[in-house]
Amino acid sequence: MRKTFSALIVGIIAATVLPSCNERRVYDRYEHTPLSGWEKNDTLRFDIPRLTADGVYSTSLGLRATVSYPFVGLTLIVEQRLLPADTTLTDTVRCELTDAIGKTKGKGLSCYQFRFPLREMRLSKGDSLHIRVRHDMKREMLPGISDVGISLSVD
Repeated sequence: MRKTFSALIVGIIAATVLPSCNERRVYDRYEHTPLSGWEKNDTLRFDIPRLTADGVYSTSLGLRATVSYPFVGLTLIVEQRLLPADTTLTDTVRCELTDAIGKTKGKGLSCYQFRFPLREMRLSKGDSLHIRVRHDMKREMLPGISDVGISLSVD
């Protein structure tokens, strides 16, 4: 009876732990911005260290915004510099934060979490990415954005 119970406990633990070990994310980091206002010339930087394996990788942008954010969307410029190839890929990301009736597309209550896919790319072992993100809105100070993040996952 004791062995059966122990085996059951081990099975439950393995069932909950093993799926999290299968995580394909190799980088996930957020940079904080002042809630009072993210300045247009304040560029956020993310340095992804050298990769340990070849593969197809997906980058995505994470965003956390509060209810004080005054717009329905956000335009970001994302520059991804790949080393050692010294190639720079620039994307203009238009983030729709609300739907047509004004309901948020993010998850949360007073602070909303959003995720936007950027691009897939084939990367080699030893490659590194240096990503810069800045907003491209008309307003110089953009209130209500609390954090901007980048994640990299292997497909």
